Amino acid sequence: MIRETTEQRAKATMWLWIVLAFGLLAAVVVLLSKVEDTADVARSKTATPLQPVSARVVNVADTEASIEVWAEVRPRWSAEIRATVGGHVIEVSNAALAGQRVDTGTTLFQIERIHYETAVATGELALSEAQLALLRAQNKTTLAQKRFERDGIEPPNELALHLPELRIAESGVASAEAQLRAAVRQLDETTVTAPFSGFVTNRMISLGQTVAAGEPMVTLVDGTMFELTLEVSRENWALLDHPISGQTTRIEDMAGNLLGTATVREGGGFLDPQTRQYRIFLEVAGGENQAILSGDFVRVVLSGRMFPNTLNVPETALTREGHMWFIDPDNRLVRLSPDIIFRRADHIVIHAPNGDAPWRLAVTPLASFLPGQLVAPRIAGDG
Repeated sequence: MIRETTEQRAKATMWLWIVLAFGLLAAVVVLLSKVEDTADVARSKTATPLQPVSARVVNVADTEASIEVWAEVRPRWSAEIRATVGGHVIEVSNAALAGQRVDTGTTLFQIERIHYETAVATGELALSEAQLALLRAQNKTTLAQKRFERDGIEPPNELALHLPELRIAESGVASAEAQLRAAVRQLDETTVTAPFSGFVTNRMISLGQTVAAGEPMVTLVDGTMFELTLEVSRENWALLDHPISGQTTRIEDMAGNLLGTATVREGGGFLDPQTRQYRIFLEVAGGENQAILSGDFVRVVLSGRMFPNTLNVPETALTREGHMWFIDPDNRLVRLSPDIIFRRADHIVIHAPNGDAPWRLAVTPLASFLPGQLVAPRIAGDG
């Protein structure tokens, strides 16, 4: 009886704990439901602000294409002036010093003349002797002709008239004259002069030095006429207004300042074998463009064809994916893939999209932009 009573008490205790656990669980559920039902949801009476977008108004217009190409200014003439004759240098003109500007015909060096004066005198003597021999031969031929005429007979051959001797004498005179001209030419070459106007950039010969024929003496570059050679792609070539020969172009420095103008001499006759690009040749008159110097690296601006219905937009408006974002009249974003015509400085010229103008362009597009997104445009200025 005592054992049964103990077991009954244990079972009663266990059931009691079970009932309490279920009761506690029910109380927690009821409490949570009441908390959820009574939770207050705060409602804001102000709308979420729209994302501000920097925009610019761009208008449709006709735009003349322009191509910018960098090129080096080169002199039309650039040569190493070499000694035509050898000898002792007895005079070096100040005009032969590096950096000097010289005109055509300016004396640069004087080579000793004595040997070449002797050659001229010898040539003059040889010419006089040849002329005397010719007179003798002519006299013999004349006497022979008169003798045969007096006798009334025909000369048997040319030898009877001394004609071969006459021809040899005539050739002797011609040879002596040519040798004399060569000697005079060599005498003149002892005075080394500038073949064209320009600047002396380097001097290789000093006073008292002995030079040999063909030895370089100074380097002379043209200072009156310059040349530029441009290379343009097929796409840019198609933008030009053909024919281009005779057209005038702008020449600017790296900062965009105008230095002068150049004239297109020729271009497009062939492609560069390495770059496969068109080559254009320009010439510049140095006297008319004093700011342009040989060796300068300049920007050449070529004018092209006129394109109607275009937009001139800043390059920053183009995304890495090649898109542009416009804002429609409802202030919603519109994404377009522009048809780029050409680039100019920090701007891009594109064909105007279909639609009503003017256009509002997002100048600084963000990666978070979505088509149809409602934004708050902030107009930065008219384009």
